[in-house]
Amino acid sequence: MTISQAMMMLIFLATFIGLLKYQNKPERVFALATLACLALSFVDSDDLLDNATNAGLVTLLLLVLCSFALERTSILRKISALLFNGSTYKSALRLFASTAFFSALMSNTAVVATLITTIKNNRLINPNKLLLPVSFVAILGGTLTLIGTSTNLIVNSMLIEQGHKALAFFDFTLVGLAALVTCLLVILLRFNTLPASRQENSSVEHYLVEAKVLAKSSLIGKSVEENGLRNLDSLFLVEIVRANRLITPVTPAEVILPHDTLIFSGDITKVFTFQQFDGLTLFAEQNGLLRENLTEVLVKPDAAIVGKTLKQAGFRARFDAAVVAIRREGEKLSGKLGDIQIQAGDFLVLAVGNDFSARTNLSKNFYILSGHQPDNMLHGWRDKITILGFLAAIGASVITPLPLLNCLIFYLALLIFTQCLTINEIKRRFPLEIWLIVLSALTLANALENTGVAQLIAENMQWAIQGQSAYVALIVVFLLTLLITELITNNAAAALVFPIAYNLALALEVNPLTFVMAVAFAASGSFISPYGYQTNVMVYNAGHYRLIDFIKFGVPVSLVYSVTVLFMLPYIFPF
Repeated sequence: MTISQAMMMLIFLATFIGLLKYQNKPERVFALATLACLALSFVDSDDLLDNATNAGLVTLLLLVLCSFALERTSILRKISALLFNGSTYKSALRLFASTAFFSALMSNTAVVATLITTIKNNRLINPNKLLLPVSFVAILGGTLTLIGTSTNLIVNSMLIEQGHKALAFFDFTLVGLAALVTCLLVILLRFNTLPASRQENSSVEHYLVEAKVLAKSSLIGKSVEENGLRNLDSLFLVEIVRANRLITPVTPAEVILPHDTLIFSGDITKVFTFQQFDGLTLFAEQNGLLRENLTEVLVKPDAAIVGKTLKQAGFRARFDAAVVAIRREGEKLSGKLGDIQIQAGDFLVLAVGNDFSARTNLSKNFYILSGHQPDNMLHGWRDKITILGFLAAIGASVITPLPLLNCLIFYLALLIFTQCLTINEIKRRFPLEIWLIVLSALTLANALENTGVAQLIAENMQWAIQGQSAYVALIVVFLLTLLITELITNNAAAALVFPIAYNLALALEVNPLTFVMAVAFAASGSFISPYGYQTNVMVYNAGHYRLIDFIKFGVPVSLVYSVTVLFMLPYIFPF
């Protein structure tokens, strides 16, 4: 091993460790790896420029931009309203089939976000029996087509970079459909084994509500018990913040002092109970926004407010809304609402102002679960144009020689011309993180190739499985990718393993496409960890699941998925 190869190997290992440690900032980890490769001349500026305009990467970016308009159409909301009627199994099958179908054509994250409220509000099947299965079915649906998941598009980008032609729209379908059918059977047989949620209590018990004691309040000088703060309807006093000191647990004899901040946990629909107490004002009331119509939102993974406190985010000015309550599943929140650092997947209950619905930054930061919907939701002829135009673009790429990239360019132009999507929204929501991750992944793959590290790893893997068939190597690649995607994220797993898998196929003198597809399907197969895929994170929060629930329910699905894919791949993509 040369010095260059040793240094490149260190960069590769450091990238993997960085992705493990900083899972919420993969773009920064990949960017640092790229800069290191550039500084050490493992790649040059021409490589960077070529990768920045990679056809697969541009296709991915265009698809993300077009999805901003699709998210605002009525199609998912209309379908979700028709799901729950008749028998339990028919409703569940209808839900799963719809989820898989739409996840094959649009962002499965948006599909799951739209369905969460419908599932939680249904009275036919307990929501916890459905939320986790819906996430798994959305993942499976994403494997059906080229555009079903960003993982497929990233693998497509890296394959194009190797000089191969782009993957076709339905290249994934036969293997994906076989995996969907077999895994769906497992899900239908086992979804009733998931623990039922206590709908009336568990969905609200972790919301934190903050109330401030004003200087002239009649509560001052009396104990918690005397003020009747111990027996509020569905609200429980858990903490008192006094002069930057946290008092918890709160005893009945604790005396209320001026400017105390009282932290309650409970049913946020009961917040107007506080109006009965003299000199007790809610956090939202201090901002002049408390209304009877509250709006519940879920913070998106790419929201601009992630990692900031409500004060740092300038929440009130940014959204014309104040946070009444906040909930984070899997973690007990503590302290003042304004000092809590917002994370992706947090549930916020907002008291909204008159300008809230018209704010153009809502779709960038939140999924609206209930209450006020943004004014920029599409309706009428624009709604129809967005949906039919998308189907026409996909159809044209399938039945004509036109590549998907060209079809998406025309579709995006149509959206802009008809004002279904604005230039300002494109600038504001441009997926810079995705672009940076894929650009860096392509460049890292170039560096591995240029230094000979990818070939070296492939040769060592070939030596380790000496005497074994190519099928054994395929299983090793698949399981390696599957393990990495559970540890970090699907996109990062695909980006890291692709160059190794591709070079291993070349070393074995077999069809590289077989190994490439193994990486794509394995990178999407996150069924055990709640953190390997965005939809898993969302339902983990929404359904109050525990890690053990994912393991018990996910392991059989993961096993069936792995066996099905590994069985089908050599038949559809022969060695």
